[in-house]
Amino acid sequence: MPKIGIDARMYGKSQSGIGTYVKQITSHIFELDKKNDYYIFLMEPNYSQFQEPHPKIHKIKTAVPWYSYREQTEFLTQINKYKLDLIHFPHFNAPIFYQGKRLHTIHDITPKFFPGHKQKSYWRRLAYNLTIKNSLAKSEKIITVSSWTKKGLSKYYFVKPEKIEVFYLGVEPQFKIIENYDKIKALKDKHKITKPYLFFVSAWRNHKNFEGLIKAFALLKEKYHLDYQLVLAGQEDPYYPNIEQAIKESKHNNDIIVPGFINDHELTLLYNGAKLFVIPSFYEGFGLIGLEAMACGTPVAASNSACLPEILSQAALYFNPYNIGEMAATINKILTDQKLEAQLIVQGLKQIKKFSWQNCAQKTWQLYQELIKQ
Repeated sequence: MPKIGIDARMYGKSQSGIGTYVKQITSHIFELDKKNDYYIFLMEPNYSQFQEPHPKIHKIKTAVPWYSYREQTEFLTQINKYKLDLIHFPHFNAPIFYQGKRLHTIHDITPKFFPGHKQKSYWRRLAYNLTIKNSLAKSEKIITVSSWTKKGLSKYYFVKPEKIEVFYLGVEPQFKIIENYDKIKALKDKHKITKPYLFFVSAWRNHKNFEGLIKAFALLKEKYHLDYQLVLAGQEDPYYPNIEQAIKESKHNNDIIVPGFINDHELTLLYNGAKLFVIPSFYEGFGLIGLEAMACGTPVAASNSACLPEILSQAALYFNPYNIGEMAATINKILTDQKLEAQLIVQGLKQIKKFSWQNCAQKTWQLYQELIKQ
């Protein structure tokens, strides 16, 4: 039987969106396919925690970090050992000298526009460009998660549109409306949330526009006189001291709550407890957090940038993320208009029905079969 490899080094929620993607598609594909042999490459602690669902699943332990030089040598040797008929890399990074049949998922091209601290050096930028161009050229097909990213790959990297498949992501079932308010209250007490609050969750990155949201929050306090708190969840990152500095320098920092990384259980409760979920980002590859908030019955105000209007459609109210006044006015409009708030909640619950991890995995699996037969 064919041997299919999956690079699952980023497996799990702690690795944000890509980790969720890897976890979800593998669990669904392994459920529907018990004929092909799958070789899933995992790092600790995921390797030890992962339980093979059936004998056709073979977990392989690797200690090679992503974005590392060892990825180009040691990881290459490791995957070559299994003589795979196809390997799925869930990101752009992969050994550039791998000669086997491959499939890549490209979630976004954020580093082209917002390089981040990892690409400050010339060599790191060179490595990124070399790796992504190599992956796009050698991949039999490319999966993207939005039409926005597909257009970007064609425009900036000259990938033929027919080579790219768009498979939308899904929303995990734990993101739902929680009727038990005591659970929400207990979490609010834990994090010292004492007022109605706005919510945003993300890894700390410059393109996520934390600073813009903090400034808009100040306007809500000073211009619109709204007595709210702002909850900014997500792992703090010392490589982005400007975000921490913006929080400290805000006149309203006593009302800015920073709970750090939170698990799915607490995340669901925080979505449920929020009066409004705000996505201030300059760039997003998919905007899964917006759908998760909608699934929890929370209205969403979002940036009109990148893929967000495509994914959230009519179920969110949009603003220009570069215009702080517009961001604050949009947030205020939802918070002070109960009819609009109710409409957004209803539209959001309809919108999430368009997205399914099962559908994403089914289409991915079908693509595996097509590529193996070629």
